[in-house]
Amino acid sequence: MKKILFIPLALLVTACSDKPVPPTELPQEIQAFVKQHFPTQTISYADKDWEWFSYKYDVTLADGTQISFDTDNVWDKVESKMAAVPTALVPAPITTYINTNFPAIAITKIDKERHGYDVDLANDLELKFNEQGALMEMDD
Repeated sequence: MKKILFIPLALLVTACSDKPVPPTELPQEIQAFVKQHFPTQTISYADKDWEWFSYKYDVTLADGTQISFDTDNVWDKVESKMAAVPTALVPAPITTYINTNFPAIAITKIDKERHGYDVDLANDLELKFNEQGALMEMDD
């Protein structure tokens, strides 16, 4: 009986682990996103992770930028250690707030959350914005 229960559990654990994916086998939406927003970068590593009956993807670019995609192949997190997050990915109210209050400080991470957006700046400030782009919290 123990063996019968172990086999489905082993299959489930194997299915839930990250699996490397060649960049050319990523969904077209993901390849197009990278080409549009990071035209000078190449994908150095990608993996897919089983997430509730569908896959999520994580991509690492040659410069170390990491991008996570949800089950609909839409970005939900971009983190860069070498360059600013592309402005086109940041909602306009957040861009306006940061340009007004922190001129010349780059956004190094943006993460879509249930409450809105978590944003990290190059000066190590962490900001939380609601869905409309209003500042809710600041932490250093």
